[in-house]
Amino acid sequence: MTDAVVTRFAPSPTGYLHIGGARTALFNWLFARGRGGTFLLRIEDTDRVRSTPEATQAILDGMAWLGLDHDGEAISQFERAGRHAEVAHHLLAEGKAYKCFSTQEEIQTFRDEVRAEGRSTLFRSPWRDADASSHPNAPYVVRIKAPQEGSTVIRDQVQGDVTIRNDQLDDMVMLRSDGTPVYMLAVAVDDHDMGVTHVIRGDDHLNNAARQMMIYDAMGWPLPVYAHIPLIHGADGKKLSKRHGALGVEEYQQIGYPAAGMRNYLARLGWSHGDDEFFTDVQAQAWFDLSGIGKSPARFDFKKLENLCGQHIAASENAALLHELQGFLAATGQAPLTDDKLSLMNKGLYCLQERAKTFPELLDKATFITSDRPIHPDEKAAKNLDSVSRGILLELTPHLQNANWDRDTLEATFTQVAESHDMKFGKLAGPLRAALAGRAATPSVFDMALVLGRDETIARLTDAGTAVD
Repeated sequence: MTDAVVTRFAPSPTGYLHIGGARTALFNWLFARGRGGTFLLRIEDTDRVRSTPEATQAILDGMAWLGLDHDGEAISQFERAGRHAEVAHHLLAEGKAYKCFSTQEEIQTFRDEVRAEGRSTLFRSPWRDADASSHPNAPYVVRIKAPQEGSTVIRDQVQGDVTIRNDQLDDMVMLRSDGTPVYMLAVAVDDHDMGVTHVIRGDDHLNNAARQMMIYDAMGWPLPVYAHIPLIHGADGKKLSKRHGALGVEEYQQIGYPAAGMRNYLARLGWSHGDDEFFTDVQAQAWFDLSGIGKSPARFDFKKLENLCGQHIAASENAALLHELQGFLAATGQAPLTDDKLSLMNKGLYCLQERAKTFPELLDKATFITSDRPIHPDEKAAKNLDSVSRGILLELTPHLQNANWDRDTLEATFTQVAESHDMKFGKLAGPLRAALAGRAATPSVFDMALVLGRDETIARLTDAGTAVD
């Protein structure tokens, strides 16, 4: 085995990219990227009935949104069927595999009989050592000759050494009677041919490893390093379902979680680096190691996800955050922000990022930016706009015409006008919020004025002051 790390993500395109698959892809990506290795994508599309182009595209889109870039073109397992069959025929020629002519009816009869006798139903083909001269002119499958004595040990980096008695392994079918390869053969051949050094996947594949190792051993290929990671459960400890959050990755994008927050949270689902909770991609790639993966199922927790997403929104660079915000709007069928609105958002993100856990929350706080004149206050905000407050707003505008447009000056000006009416500034804040944003809950009025600029601020105050109930 070479020193260069090669990992792969090998989803079946029979549905959306679910959260468990996304975490598997992330672990493989982190392990490869942190070691200067290669991360490959293989689409296991041998199930021609259930595999669809739409599902394949959903996988590609989900990985693109998560930022899990793969090296080279995605590989179609189905298109490599000829190579898979070639390996089976090679083993057949070497006497490490054989033609089995037992019919399904014969196999079922055997199993019914031994089950009734309380014996193992593991099928032992009578054709394993049969002379070729006795072969009938009939359909057959190609089976590999499994070892019948001793044990097979899967040296797993997460589960530890897993020992399976060889007398519990059957002679696995490699080629069906129509000559098509089975999944187990295809996976082993593809992993070898792709140079995969580390197979990191869910522990529901652990038993498959022993069967795939038979092919490696028969071909004389070096084994990859195996790491079978526990599955994800819901917060209640039960198998993850849609009610827990087992959604397609695209649905998390549509909810409005930032991709960096999703990567951070998924990395922490079953893996840890000390007590670190919030970290960047650079840190995750440097820290990620198979030894940090736990043996117990991880529990999906929306509150932890939202908390991390909020931290990533707060820490994001403006350009990256606005780019992803536009992606969120596109994914949810909303109109993109215009260049003017993007410019204002870029100017105002400093007062929007804190405490926003999702893009809808960020946009909700940015209503004063995304709204156009005339501003129409909602019911709660409108209650702050009586005739007295409207008059005060109009009184403010000449004070703002020539004032320095900085926080200290604005605060002094607003406070001075409020005190001239024997009120504290807090009493004036409600009408100002209603005028500038049409909402009762907004960023600070000073931040809104600074972001909107002098002309737009004065125009909105004038609109509110002269509006007729």
